[in-house]
Amino acid sequence: MLIVGAGSAGSVLAERLSADPNCHVIVVESGPGPTDPRVLAQISNGLRLPIGDASSVVRRYPTVLTEHPRRDAQIMRGAVVGGSGAINGGYFGRGLPADFARWGLPGWSWQDVLPHFRAIETDVDFDNALHGSAGPIRVQRVSQFDGCTASFVNAAGQAGYRWIADLNGATPDEPLAPGVAAVPLNIDRGTRVGPGGAFLQPAMNRGNLTVLANTSVRRVRIADGRAAGVDCVGPDGATTLVADRIVLSAGAIGSAHLLMLSGVGPQEALRRLDIPVHADLPVGAATVDHPELVLPVGWAPTHGLPPLEAVLTTENGIEIRAYTTGFGAMINGRLDDPADRPHLGVALMQPTARGRISLVSADPDVSPAIEHRYDSEAGDVAALRAGAELARELVSPTTEVGATTWSTSQHLSGTAPMGLDVDPMAVLDPQCRVRGIAGLWVVDGSVLPAITSRGPHASIVMIGHRAADFITAA
Repeated sequence: MLIVGAGSAGSVLAERLSADPNCHVIVVESGPGPTDPRVLAQISNGLRLPIGDASSVVRRYPTVLTEHPRRDAQIMRGAVVGGSGAINGGYFGRGLPADFARWGLPGWSWQDVLPHFRAIETDVDFDNALHGSAGPIRVQRVSQFDGCTASFVNAAGQAGYRWIADLNGATPDEPLAPGVAAVPLNIDRGTRVGPGGAFLQPAMNRGNLTVLANTSVRRVRIADGRAAGVDCVGPDGATTLVADRIVLSAGAIGSAHLLMLSGVGPQEALRRLDIPVHADLPVGAATVDHPELVLPVGWAPTHGLPPLEAVLTTENGIEIRAYTTGFGAMINGRLDDPADRPHLGVALMQPTARGRISLVSADPDVSPAIEHRYDSEAGDVAALRAGAELARELVSPTTEVGATTWSTSQHLSGTAPMGLDVDPMAVLDPQCRVRGIAGLWVVDGSVLPAITSRGPHASIVMIGHRAADFITAA
């Protein structure tokens, strides 16, 4: 068994599959491993986002957020054992039961996924049938707010929004009403507890588990309709690894890029680059993310806290996020810039707009083109603007609110979605197998048929846990 990528899903897969001593698991990760002296200090501090210019644990990709006018941006992905789950803000909100019902896929109903959500976590705040008590990832919420988070929560309450005790407490019979809630966080006393540290690292002493860090996979070798191995470049040079089962867990960008480089993707685009086509599939054709508008506010920054402690959800599918400090302080720890202010993020959680990832070169070192196309659906733009106005109205009695700018939640998903046989956009079947290619799976944020109504990280970890059952049974 070979897993490409030791990110949020890949780390869980590696631990679960290697629990069988008869299964030899090799994990190939392009970024550094946990023994690299540069790594631990960057990825463990849950109060910072290690994505600044000096970071050695991220890969950066240019993207175009909107086309009219064109707004360019940069998105980051974790390039380290643990993946993006090792560098994010610790938001561990589950997808809603309604999200999985919309997928309409066998094996992915709420009843199917709930046991896996429970298995990955220990929720220290709730002890009931919805929450886990023995999983590796510790989940908790801030119980007392101060500073700008307290100002935001109070403003929402004064506007009539109810307090939601548990943002992960939805069921099919009792969906969550709009309201303000504490964010479930996988941050334990200031330390980020991501899947890499919680799942993969404790298993690394197993004799049947090998992790190859600083090793880049260039393409998957496919012969006679079957994945047979991967070409890599590592510290000792180029090599080819062979396996009877190969799983791409390189993230929504990385897995889609590898599929296309390997001849799995839109055939016309591949042929233009002289890449032999093994499967004509719509890889990257309908990507999705949570568009976000950002409003700086005049509250005093609240230092020494997670970047995001509370959110407001509305009946129109908007999530308003009260970030505790400015982006500069979040990323670089700088506290002396008066222009670096706390801010509100206004995100549309079920957007209609779809973007795309396109291959521009057969050279694996050339990043694919990424287009979010956030302004391609007028309804999305209108909903975001209405959400920004609501955010402004909520807090303007207590603070100044600056001009609105476009941003992104950096939740890119759906680049190789699962789907039924009749779905023309499905790259994978409901068990994460690549259509038309035997022995090849994708397990990460790529597989989402539609983006979840919460940040997708917890759902991606769950997907890794769930998909291990499919691969084991194959």
